[in-house]
Amino acid sequence: MTEKQPPAQSQPYPGRTEPMEPRPRDEMRGYRGTGLLEGKRALITGADSGIGRAVAVAFAKEGADVVFGYLSEDAEAQHTVGLVQEQGRRAVGVRGDLADESYCAHLVRRAVEELGGIDILVEHAATQSPVDDVTELTTEQLRRTFDVNVMGVFWTVREAVPHLPEGGSIIITGSINGLRGNDTLIDYAASKSAVMNLSLSLSQSLMDRGIRVNCVAPGPVWTPLIPSTLGAEGAEGFGKQAPMGRAADPDEIAPSYVFFASDRLSSYYTGETLAPTGGEIQAG
Repeated sequence: MTEKQPPAQSQPYPGRTEPMEPRPRDEMRGYRGTGLLEGKRALITGADSGIGRAVAVAFAKEGADVVFGYLSEDAEAQHTVGLVQEQGRRAVGVRGDLADESYCAHLVRRAVEELGGIDILVEHAATQSPVDDVTELTTEQLRRTFDVNVMGVFWTVREAVPHLPEGGSIIITGSINGLRGNDTLIDYAASKSAVMNLSLSLSQSLMDRGIRVNCVAPGPVWTPLIPSTLGAEGAEGFGKQAPMGRAADPDEIAPSYVFFASDRLSSYYTGETLAPTGGEIQAG
């Protein structure tokens, strides 16, 4: 990402890439695949933009076909489809809300129907909404955050596990906030801590099936989620607090998912967390 700090900006949730300044790098244009995922079938939640889009394109460049879920941004999703298809791989976007248990089951069924099975499951989609004080955090917001960020992950994993073969890989997106908390993203940080612990439990539960479960916990990343949830004040200078003095671009985070998806690279990794945080040292 350019060293120029983002100026103040905001847009409606869940946000779009095109209006962002600077525009995030999320198309993996400089990435060269080496066949690490040749013939693999990947299901990704939340790949219409940002990190999820970069992961979808990186997987395609490594030889995988992709089905992905997205909430509502049809044009963004279609752009991801086109980027994957540019690599000669199959891509299908499935619109819906991860807070809906029936949608989670439908998403997995579509992936199996379209691809013939699932080898890699990336649980990435999430929502956030800051509050200035804990007393402002409503029960409705708390439930919405946990329904998307935790229940949606669980429902999708539960539905997908019977379709994952030995050697399959599950990758859950955590967050720096799940490691150290956040005074304004209270429910989001708690939800990310929950799914990061879930990845540890799943890694133990699924080990006898030969399914690896790992987590990527990024620091600040410049995606549409930022101006659409943090508003103009939160977007201005976003990421400058990181030791590197800037937020990451999605293209800088996606290779962590390739690492965990590839048996050639990470066959001895399960229950692990990669934390691309721009130099922030983690507690614990």
